[in-house]
Order: sequence, then structure tokens, then C-alpha cells
Amino acid sequence: MIRAADLFCGAGGFTRGLLDAGIDVALGVDIEPAVQYAYEANNPPARFMCADISEISGDVIRAAWGDARVTLLAGSPPCQEFSRANPRRDHGSPRASLAAEFARLVEESRPDYVAAENVPGAATSAAYATLIATLERLGYQVTLSTHDAADYGVPQRRIRLLLLAARDWPITMLSPAEVGACGGRTVRDAIADLPPLRAGEADPDDPPHRAAALSPLNLERARASRPGGTWRDLPEHLWPPRARSGVCYQDAYGRLEWDRPAPTITTQIHPSCGRFFHPEQDRCITPREAALLQGFPRRYSFWPDAGHHVEAVARMIGNAVPPPLARAIGLSVIAHARVTGRLEAIA
Repeated sequence: MIRAADLFCGAGGFTRGLLDAGIDVALGVDIEPAVQYAYEANNPPARFMCADISEISGDVIRAAWGDARVTLLAGSPPCQEFSRANPRRDHGSPRASLAAEFARLVEESRPDYVAAENVPGAATSAAYATLIATLERLGYQVTLSTHDAADYGVPQRRIRLLLLAARDWPITMLSPAEVGACGGRTVRDAIADLPPLRAGEADPDDPPHRAAALSPLNLERARASRPGGTWRDLPEHLWPPRARSGVCYQDAYGRLEWDRPAPTITTQIHPSCGRFFHPEQDRCITPREAALLQGFPRRYSFWPDAGHHVEAVARMIGNAVPPPLARAIGLSVIAHARVTGRLEAIA
């Protein structure tokens, strides 16, 4: 048995993927209490702990692992300070230092495996340099690799840096073919069968399938937008004011394309923040559609009454590790544990 703990667990994307791979996740830790419902409702028997990881010790993690034969510490430290999309990023900020706290907990808990997911910019950060140096000092073999989540069955282009580390033996990420991933999934594959909505409407049977209301101006922009387009494709009188000063998102006010993967799903599914208009309906995509494009299961529940917490749910979704990518990470760990003899083959 491989048993894991998931740091910065959020709504449970990393945990969900590890569970789908066959890894027992005992504990998820996050500082945000609002994610507890989503984490525990969808990922039993994993237990949620609301805590700042800088204030917990490795004893907490070891206690969660119990008598597990093989252990994994997984995590996705907040990526905003490493992202090129954040012009105010600060690699020395307290948020960036969370990677160093992750390194401390590795040292205190000494798992057999470590897995971390982040944006590619993390690779050149001081925080990740500290993490890697700590792992190597402790005798881990560390592999960094960059992957597009779309190759692992996520209907979204999402380039991510993956760190895998194992004691004594090198470990690498399995290929999409080796994990049985179906790449090339599109927006149509993910959301075409959902009930149609107008801006401001909600699906009474699925609270997260709620379309935000649009201002008259944004509704006009939606009607004038085109699949794969940007604000530049709108009539000039509909251009956003910030575009004229060069500070508008490049693909803002564009529509998704049915037969391509979505662009990266972020924490704000608003037309000013990216290509978030529905491919043909005159509205933004809903949190349910964003979750499906992120690779969450169809009925993943984010809030008891999620329709009334759209912004909070959107943040959970945009911050999550896509479950199919996490599943591939889990299968890579299992394969390595079998080859190295740590884990007997499972019939």
C-alpha cells in the first residue's frame, strides 16, 4: 500500500487523481477553511486539516501515514509568485517561501516519494532551488519535467512543472500512453452535453452550472465575439479601456472553441480575464464547465449550495491540480515502487 498526504490540498484535485491511481490519501492540509467541504465530500476517506503548514510538524504527517509500507508527500505550493502572468510576482514573498516549508516537512517526515506540481517559472526560483537542495541532501533522486496537462486527458492547455523525487533510485513521469491517457480531448468532449443557459441563469439540478449575469456592454461583447478570438476581433467601440493602454489580457473577451482544448483555466472566469465566453451561448462559462475543463468528475461537489458562491468555487477550480494529471503522477509513483521492489505487484 502507498499512503499519501497532500499539502496545499485545496478542493482536492491532487488527492482525487492520486485516489483514482490507487494511492490511499490519508490527509489533506490547507489554510483555507472554505475548501474543507469540497475536499472531504468528494475524497473519502481522506481527512482534511485546516492549518498553516508553517505551523505543523512532520509528526502530523507521519501519524497520518500510520503503518503504511510506502509513503508519498504531495503538494502544489501556491503558484502566483512564480507565474509570468503575475507582473507583481515576488520570489521572496511569504507565499513563495511556502516551498521552503514544504522542504522542511519533507525533512521532518522522510517520505519514500515526493511529488510537487507548479507553473514552469518555479523551476528558476530560489524557493524551488532550496527545495531541490534539501531533497538531494537527504538522498533523494530528483527529476524535474514540464508537461501539458492536455496530453494526459485534460481538455485544457495547461503547462506544468512536475517535481518527482524518490529515495535512492531515479524516478521519471510516465508517458501518456503508459498511463492509458486519452489526449486530444476538446471543449466539446467536456461540456457540450450540459444544459444550455442564458447569462444570469442557473441549472436547478446542478448548482455550479450557473452563468454569471453580464452587463449590457459585456453581453454585446459576447454577441460580437468569435471562437478563438480576442478583444481585437470586437468592433472598436467594444474594446475594453485597458486594451488601449496595453494592460488587457491578450485573449480577453474571446470565445472558447468547440474542437480544441480550452486555454488555461484560471481562478477568475470573467470575460476580461481570458477566453471565457461559451463557444456559442452568449455568456461566460459556468463553474461546472470550468471544473470539467480542469478534469474534475462530472458531479464533483464544491459547496453545499455552490450556486451562491461562484467566485469562491472558481478560485478552488483554477487553483487545483487537474485530477487526470495527478492520476498520472500517482501511477508513475506506483510503477517506480513496483520496479524497485518497494511495492509488490497488485493483481
